Amino acid sequence: MIARLAFRNIAHQPWRTAMLFAGFGIGVGVMIVLLAVGEAMLVQARDEKLVGGGQVTVLPEGLDLEVMKTGGVGGLFFSIPNARFVQRQLLASPRLAGAVRAVAPQVEGKTLWMRPLARGRAGGPAASPAPEWSVRATGEIPSATRAVGAMPDLASGAWEDDEGDRRWRDPTPRELRDDLDHFHLPPRDRSAAERESWGEWHYVNVLWDAGRRWAFLTWMVAGDVPDGRWGGQLIFTVHAAGERARRFTLAVPPSAVRYSTEHADLVVGPGAVRVTDRGTYHVTGTARGEGPDRGVVATVDLEVTPAPRAYFPGASLGDATPGGLVSGYAVPALRAEASGTVCVDGACARIADAPAYHDHNWGLWRRVEWEWGEARAGAFAMLFGRVRQADSSAARAPLFLYLVDSLGFRALFRPRAITWEDARTIQVDGRAVRVPQRGTMTDVRGADTLVVTLEVEDAVGTDTRRGLIERGDSQAARDVPRPYFIQLKGRATLRGRLGGVPLAATGPSFFETYR
Repeated sequence: MIARLAFRNIAHQPWRTAMLFAGFGIGVGVMIVLLAVGEAMLVQARDEKLVGGGQVTVLPEGLDLEVMKTGGVGGLFFSIPNARFVQRQLLASPRLAGAVRAVAPQVEGKTLWMRPLARGRAGGPAASPAPEWSVRATGEIPSATRAVGAMPDLASGAWEDDEGDRRWRDPTPRELRDDLDHFHLPPRDRSAAERESWGEWHYVNVLWDAGRRWAFLTWMVAGDVPDGRWGGQLIFTVHAAGERARRFTLAVPPSAVRYSTEHADLVVGPGAVRVTDRGTYHVTGTARGEGPDRGVVATVDLEVTPAPRAYFPGASLGDATPGGLVSGYAVPALRAEASGTVCVDGACARIADAPAYHDHNWGLWRRVEWEWGEARAGAFAMLFGRVRQADSSAARAPLFLYLVDSLGFRALFRPRAITWEDARTIQVDGRAVRVPQRGTMTDVRGADTLVVTLEVEDAVGTDTRRGLIERGDSQAARDVPRPYFIQLKGRATLRGRLGGVPLAATGPSFFETYR
């Protein structure tokens, strides 16, 4: 009877019945969606991977927010490079002191492999391979987590910062220099020929006598370190306006070289770079003249004091393909002051609080070129550069331009190229070489704009094929497309706008390129 009545009602009022069915279906569908959302929120609330605390979560630029979990970032598989630098130089910097009360770095849900320590008897049979387990690991600094209100409830015991937390969060001046400036080893997966092109060095430049005199100072370790053919070298070049450059070098055997992959200190025969407890560098050395200065001795004894917060944390490029680029670069002292003496043939220049700069380079340098420069312009210090393999597509990659002021990192720009005007001619080993007289870079980042003009006052060139020929590698020498390494001294002018404020500054600059 009920079924008969239902069918007759449908036949009598079909459109009204259809509308009732549609409404009922929509209502059931909405209820299913609401129940599913509620269940998802309950699952999220029980997810131990959610990150809590604070009011702002810092994420990498360009992240697709659609992949985020509701209420947390536990489902994201990303990391922020140089997180320590981001914390110290950006989020916890004096520039944001009025807006940021506390910062807490966190590593969440990373996969690690754990194995027990192998234990065996000396002289006994080899131990069997230890088993491995994959584990999820989380890392935090307890005091920082507590400061942002994300400290978990402890069932027992205490959770406090250890020495590693303290060093990550607040290193001493010496620890900061060691972390930035320690030495490295060549990659073992490369051929012996590639490993022999390895070079790593401390570089310092200093400018004195009202900009009329300057020096480029290098303490280098090069070759297949530590088991192949390698050694150390001191390279000092001393310049004066309107005079020829004077070059002094000293080759040192491995037995007289001391370096560390944990510390910045380096000893190269009679030369050394040592970091003091105050975070300053004591750089010394003695080298002998080349060419017209053969028989002349140059000695250096300087204390280099980095300005606070004026550093570049470093970047490493690595390519796993055979012959691929491997290069690293850090600048522990983008702005510094130097005091001491630079002596040539017994005549000493006494230097006090002179503008100085210090960086650290490492990598495999076979068929590698770079464009690089640094400047001190008013309240700003600037660093720009690009490293590439000769004739590679990386030659079209943009440069980076890194700007700091007294409060630390200020801005990062990416100019597409430097426009050079090769209107100057110098002599390199008796050959005329056209080199830049002027260079220009431009970039726009949102509301920020920057135009940099480089005016050349002095230029000196080196034929990079000379070392290849001396080693008997004449074929490699013939294959070098741009053989002349050009070191330039001049002035940099910065114009544009930063944070809505006009920018106009000029100051001394050193830069390098190839021709």
